[in-house]
Amino acid sequence: LHGAEALVRWNHPERGLVPPDEFIPIFEHNGFITKMDEYVWEQVCRLQRSWLDKGLPVVPISVNISRRDIYNPHLVDIITDLVARYRLNTSLIRLEITESAYMENAKQLIRVVERLRSAGFAVEMDDFGSGYSSLNTLKEVPVDMLKLDMKFLQGDENNPRGGNILTSIIRMAHWIDLPVLA
Repeated sequence: LHGAEALVRWNHPERGLVPPDEFIPIFEHNGFITKMDEYVWEQVCRLQRSWLDKGLPVVPISVNISRRDIYNPHLVDIITDLVARYRLNTSLIRLEITESAYMENAKQLIRVVERLRSAGFAVEMDDFGSGYSSLNTLKEVPVDMLKLDMKFLQGDENNPRGGNILTSIIRMAHWIDLPVLA
């Protein structure tokens, strides 16, 4: 085991498991996404501290930073304070941003990523290739890892284009010393 990712699911009492693509856009619209993200970040820190206190092995856990969080002027302080409160090394928390955040405000995203990395966090670009892909994103945003969208791994086996594109993206990422997770 090299790492994990904290994901949110909503277990609704009547509807059952509600997928994130149904509730995350609503939470982004009404602003609740920030509270949810902060809750997840703290739960991950709490879990890792618990494992460390029990002498269990601990691996880095990736957590999502929503597009809304990118505009929070206190974002870096919130995350660094959580890590300090739980006496964790920043290497245990990996921060995921989506490529779509680049399309909304590239300069803001680049500033936030630079600040997070300066604070000691690894930043991963999540869902690369999900429809917003731009080579400028790879060129300009100083991320530590590229996480490919799962759609690249699904597809028509009679159409080799997806596999060829995937191979090219991986090769290109390796040329710029950017690890890839698919």
